[in-house]
Amino acid sequence: MTRTVLITGASSGFGEACAKKFAESGDNLVLLARRNERLQSLAGELTAQCRVQSLSIDLTDAAALEAALQTLPDWCQNPDILINNAGLALGLSAAHEADMQDWATMINTNITALVHMTRLLLPGMVARNRGHIINVGSTAGSWPYPGGNVYGATKAFVQQFSRELRADLLGKQIKVSNIEPGMAETEFSLVRFKQDQNKADNVYDGTQPLTARDIADIIHWVCSVPPHVNINAMEVMPLCQAWGPLKVDRDMA
Repeated sequence: MTRTVLITGASSGFGEACAKKFAESGDNLVLLARRNERLQSLAGELTAQCRVQSLSIDLTDAAALEAALQTLPDWCQNPDILINNAGLALGLSAAHEADMQDWATMINTNITALVHMTRLLLPGMVARNRGHIINVGSTAGSWPYPGGNVYGATKAFVQQFSRELRADLLGKQIKVSNIEPGMAETEFSLVRFKQDQNKADNVYDGTQPLTARDIADIIHWVCSVPPHVNINAMEVMPLCQAWGPLKVDRDMA
């Protein structure tokens, strides 16, 4: 069965890798991203393998998103799989020094846009009694680290939202999965440090992090298990990463 897969944040990183992976299976694609030139380049690359519809849009613009989805051609009006991949981290400052605009951008992208996209597509999935929602979370949603503050909190929201969706959809043939990557080398750190390549490179120095393809392979597998199986959540780290010991300030005694 050929599926229709809608992927947000499709122009790079996990989203781009997912587009390529699902295209290899011959699935139809609806690709959403802000960067039109990169999006069109990807769509052109994949059209030899599958049907592709691309939408260049800022997901945080709710009205524009709703209008854009209404322009989709008939063949992709009813996605079988929604991959809520669009998201970002900005800054690594302590909470009392953080930029409020960075906080607002993370909340608007990682939470509000994800919830809105889900709400737009979910009624159709319920009416058809078929679908799969993949939310891309993070280990930061479970395990805090200095400077993670609002980014980690947004991913904790994604984790709990995924669980709540599963609770609401019990009895329907609709799956929900939260994929929680740890250290992965994409443009994530470059965005976090606002295009400072040296800072981004230092994050991965001396490590073998996950790749975008690693996560795309996992997401594709999660979408390919038997109909009666739901992968609720999957936390994935590279072998070189693990949980740290609890920090103790020994100067406070």
